[in-house]
Amino acid sequence: MKNPLTLILFIMTVQACAGEVSSGPLNDYEEVHATTILDAPSIDENDVAPDKRDRVKRGEYMVELLGCGTCHTNGALEGDPDTDRHMAGSDIGIAYTSPLDNRYPGVVFPPNITSDIETGIGGWSDEQLSMAIREGRGQHGDKPGLVMPWPGYAKLSDDDTAAISDYLRSLDPIRHKVPKNVALGQRTNASFVYFGFYRNK
Repeated sequence: MKNPLTLILFIMTVQACAGEVSSGPLNDYEEVHATTILDAPSIDENDVAPDKRDRVKRGEYMVELLGCGTCHTNGALEGDPDTDRHMAGSDIGIAYTSPLDNRYPGVVFPPNITSDIETGIGGWSDEQLSMAIREGRGQHGDKPGLVMPWPGYAKLSDDDTAAISDYLRSLDPIRHKVPKNVALGQRTNASFVYFGFYRNK
């Protein structure tokens, strides 16, 4: 196509045909803007044993620095965090497979990391929390989380993971059970985001 006019007509034809396509892999999604970093909930020092105050303060700093609240706070993945349930898990999931390849991607829901015994981490041991932070594993040592950015946390020191654990245990318990994860190919009515940019309609 050495003739510029032929090239222009070709491009216009392609664009026209593209405009006629009524379905595409992202037609069921809309762009969203996730909350980037949330302030970690403050802890009243009077509620913390004097010998643990510095460590809990360090944990608060680490949780804010690592952006834990962005995933673990309901609504934050869509840019509208529910600060009344800060760190209590998300009813909005995160796709761990590509909707470009699968119409129904696999979806995980960030868990409740407040001190609630039944729905949070209130019954977790130090070792279980450390494993969750540095290896992305659940309470029972199951396979690493599919969207938890644990590789970026893998080299945190023992002191840092202990500080994070002490801080999370200092949070008020909030009872909030998040939806069950969705297997690849399974349809869900729950809202989810894809890489933090698109949300299912």
